Amino acid sequence: MIQPGPSSDIEAVSQLLPGETFGVLEYAGGWAWGFAESDHLVGYVEGIALVDPVAPTHIVCEAEAPVAADAKVNSPIIATLPMGSLLHGREKGACLTTEYGCVPLSHVRRIADHESDPVAVAERLLGAPFLAGGRTADGVDDVALVQLALSLCGLKAPRLHDQLATLGEPVPDSASAHRGDLILFEQGAGLMIDDLLMIHASRAAGKVVVEPVSLYDTERRRLPL
Repeated sequence: MIQPGPSSDIEAVSQLLPGETFGVLEYAGGWAWGFAESDHLVGYVEGIALVDPVAPTHIVCEAEAPVAADAKVNSPIIATLPMGSLLHGREKGACLTTEYGCVPLSHVRRIADHESDPVAVAERLLGAPFLAGGRTADGVDDVALVQLALSLCGLKAPRLHDQLATLGEPVPDSASAHRGDLILFEQGAGLMIDDLLMIHASRAAGKVVVEPVSLYDTERRRLPL
């Protein structure tokens, strides 16, 4: 997790995913202070959690990807990797061999093969618990859900709520909603599924949900997708 201060006892501001790089500016007391190079969010991470970066070849595109010890059919699952994890590996049969183990190719895509529908990406995390600062199926917040969905479609998104208002172009209230429109409201963000419903990570519901957009006083932005 990325903390606002050198302590794990305070609410995290974000989370580094496997394979993401962290620009270290200073080490002190077992903590590294710096910034996530994917979205430039500044904070502290435990120094022991940092590893040497690798050039990614693939990205996890499902909510979670199982990792087996090897490519054998009866190999046990030894770990899982969250959506957005960056992997360096070699395709062999139905498996991507990585430093973590064997990851099914059905759960990853090549790094340059962007998806076209951010809503479909977000829907893979439907029901995931709300967690402030979280970015995985084990816990995700509203901005992270939008960020993950857009990043898998090749569109970089910031990590903070107020920065999302810099994306795309504003849509007048009188205009029809489009699937994939960015929805912003007080302390929340989501994506339009159709002209009535949006998907978002709701703090009130405690999970990723689909709700009528009419429940909120919103601002809508059209994204360049």
